[in-house]
Amino acid sequence: MTNFRIPSGRATRLAGSIVLAAAVLRLAAAHAEEPKGCAAFKWPLAEEAGKLQGADRPAPGEAKPDGAAYTLALLPLDEAHLPLPPERKPKMTPSTAGKVGFAAPPAAGAYQIAVSVGAWIDIVQDGGYVHPTAFSGASDCPGVRKSIRFDLAAKPFTVQISGTTAPTTALLVEPVRP
Repeated sequence: MTNFRIPSGRATRLAGSIVLAAAVLRLAAAHAEEPKGCAAFKWPLAEEAGKLQGADRPAPGEAKPDGAAYTLALLPLDEAHLPLPPERKPKMTPSTAGKVGFAAPPAAGAYQIAVSVGAWIDIVQDGGYVHPTAFSGASDCPGVRKSIRFDLAAKPFTVQISGTTAPTTALLVEPVRP
């Protein structure tokens, strides 16, 4: 039978350091395997990134959830007059926000919103929040920063953007492609 001794003092610190170093190496190896750039998204967004980078994005007048890209001007949060307060409190102060109303989708179903800046996105429909069904983001993809999917009813809705310091964002709403 082998005698087992619980390490103490210097040996305990050494054992802890070895465990920590092994964890850091595993994390670094996992991080090195992560896709970079636009490949980091959970679903393809190349077409959306192209639309969001386009130069001829109008301001959203009567916006439709049909995949057209719009430029949304953002204001200080307290001047944005959002229908509901952001569901998540902004992490930065001061922050900017904005909203755009969309016509009813032609059919109920899964829709995705893509934006060009890092921001919080809320959907308000029938006076309440619509919670996302999926999320994907990448900080190093030209044109698109985040895409969120929602199940929407065939009723008008509002997209609220908050939690950023950007003066504008490009955004689009479109049905999720199979």
